[in-house]
Amino acid sequence: MSPANPETSAALSLLNAGAVRERAHRMLAIGLDDKLPNFRVHLDRMDSAVDLVLETTRKAYPSFDVPFHSRWRHFVTDGDNRWADIAGRTKWPGRAARARAEFDLAIVSVFLDAGAGPAWRYHDPKTGSDIGRSEGLGLASLAMFAGGAFSADPQEPLRADGEILAHLAVADLERGMQVSDTNPLVGMDGRAELLRRLGRLVTSKPDVFGSQDTPRPGVLFDRLAKLAYGGKLPAPTILAELLQQLGPIWPSRLTLGGIPLGDCWKHPALTTADATNGLVPLHKLSQWLAYSLIEPLQTAGITVTDIDGLTGLAEYRNGGLFVDIGVLAFRDPESAQREHEVASPLVVEWRALTVALLDRVADGLRRRLGLDATSMPLAKILEGGTWAAGRLLARERRADASPPVKIISDGTVF
Repeated sequence: MSPANPETSAALSLLNAGAVRERAHRMLAIGLDDKLPNFRVHLDRMDSAVDLVLETTRKAYPSFDVPFHSRWRHFVTDGDNRWADIAGRTKWPGRAARARAEFDLAIVSVFLDAGAGPAWRYHDPKTGSDIGRSEGLGLASLAMFAGGAFSADPQEPLRADGEILAHLAVADLERGMQVSDTNPLVGMDGRAELLRRLGRLVTSKPDVFGSQDTPRPGVLFDRLAKLAYGGKLPAPTILAELLQQLGPIWPSRLTLGGIPLGDCWKHPALTTADATNGLVPLHKLSQWLAYSLIEPLQTAGITVTDIDGLTGLAEYRNGGLFVDIGVLAFRDPESAQREHEVASPLVVEWRALTVALLDRVADGLRRRLGLDATSMPLAKILEGGTWAAGRLLARERRADASPPVKIISDGTVF
């Protein structure tokens, strides 16, 4: 990857949170000029969005002591913190060993977390409850991990080994996720293939993923720990490492200068004078993972800084909030009834607008509360927050709580 190659340099310029934010706000600016092909933007509805997010946050967290939006929230059900219990019972050789396990768990669980669809439920054997969507996916993946489903060593179940991931069968995943004809989970082939690609990548790069152990995703912790300066690591560095080290696992996506661009798509409105013309980076699952790696790093004694250097997540709950509350309106009302591929300009436009509008919500909410970005970072606003408000509106407006934009999902995007 020689930066001397102009296309390579252009590609690398898209593999960071700053590029996501900059292009998202350019998309919003075009929308405010009413020049986007698929959506109109009604900023007069933003106060209603901020009101709802504030109300939703206050109801869930009356003291506004909000945790970060991350995968770890989905391992807690009715006050029962499943992972904390498991980690507390485990005799770890040291902080790094626990961090590697938590990285393994977060990476595998997040990569299984693209939308579950409305029908699927996880039957939780501990409570007898049937739990859908992200919470169900979280508990299912945690149960698989705790049971050693991804480990090559029966004596050490709390790990995800590259060789096991590389040969993961769809049937194994279906069994762990309790998938059946009567309990369908969308995108199973895509999810399994994503984990297989992860396993193949990890085993092919022992210098990155095998420096402290047999190759496993969790050794990425050691790489990030070395990048911490004075015990501090900027959150955007986490994302940049994830995008560069794990980028090749994403299927059938755009490449530039031989570099896979991941969750990056084309839209005709985003024009530039270089090789990135028309490209819109979003990096939703990678940013969700970056948020989810903050807590393991903190537990290991590393201070994560510039958390607001990451962006909001371009996914259907955050995006649904803005459509359902009227900030975004379909230019063609019939678009609401059609299904759209994730690569379609309509979905790309919607997702980019979502990222920019989340920044606006964050600014408005902080003004209402008299707080700054340090005390109320975007990671807390997403959790409090925009994601929950988007789900609330979906439940109120549609019987199956589906998003207002109909998406054809392959289980690997969002």
